Amino acid sequence: MEYKSKIAFCGLPLIDIATGKPEAIPYTRGIAKGWIAIGDISFGVLFSIGGMAFGGIAIGGISLGVVSLAGAAVGVFALGGLAIGVYAVGGAAIAVYSAVGGFAAACTYAVGGVALAGQANSGLAKIAMKNSYFFRMGDLIFSYGKWFLILWIIPLIFQIRKNSKTVPRK
Repeated sequence: MEYKSKIAFCGLPLIDIATGKPEAIPYTRGIAKGWIAIGDISFGVLFSIGGMAFGGIAIGGISLGVVSLAGAAVGVFALGGLAIGVYAVGGAAIAVYSAVGGFAAACTYAVGGVALAGQANSGLAKIAMKNSYFFRMGDLIFSYGKWFLILWIIPLIFQIRKNSKTVPRK
């Protein structure tokens, strides 16, 4: 699938969507580049979604961005299974300033099962996390993350129903 908006700024389209074609042999990944990019590999200045996502707000399997949400996330604000950033929340969180996770390592504050920091699992660290908007949002995302799976299942069901109607039956 390929879509580029006609609106462009500084040579980049406002929206670029690019995915590879599964039936193509050899399979080629869709690379999206724009202000808002969605693709197998995406480079979005403001927003990026993809298997590999790079941009301001990056969401993907592997992502690099100012705000990064991924299986492996790197960014100023990183949330993911492996999160590396200035502030990090994840299964394994490594941060410059503060981290929360099963394994949490940071220079200043860390809260987690295994925590390494100047203030590790201390009352001061827990208060700092409680007063941080980022860590409250991270807690909310991880607490209710299972419900986001429903958002992926609904379009899948509609696509399956659509495909079953177009297939001729014998």
